[in-house]
Amino acid sequence: MAENEISKRIVSAAIEVHRSLGGPGLLESVYEEALAYELTQTGCDVRRQAPSPIRCKDVTLATPLKIDLLVDGLVIVECKAVNQYNPIFATQLLTYLRLKNLRLGLVINFGERLVKDGIHRVVNNL
Repeated sequence: MAENEISKRIVSAAIEVHRSLGGPGLLESVYEEALAYELTQTGCDVRRQAPSPIRCKDVTLATPLKIDLLVDGLVIVECKAVNQYNPIFATQLLTYLRLKNLRLGLVINFGERLVKDGIHRVVNNL
């Protein structure tokens, strides 16, 4: 499945999670866990808090990058639960995409009244 098809599943699952949990107000980790569950129910392979080594020049750093959700090995999902979106979230996700050599990621802010308003698509040479 291609990145865009996976992202459609992620968006649908995020809306379902937000609806099922009653909207904003919970911890980010709750939404992350629920989204991972919902995605696995649709047949997606989901890795939660997926550690990924970070290389700086010729050294692998001791502290790995921890990705909130890696879906089907192709799309990174960065979960947030804040009442105001900050554009730095997209910049951070772009860095993750570059480090992992992936092309698509979604920042999903479950802190929005309507989660569809909190979904931000980030691309890296897609």
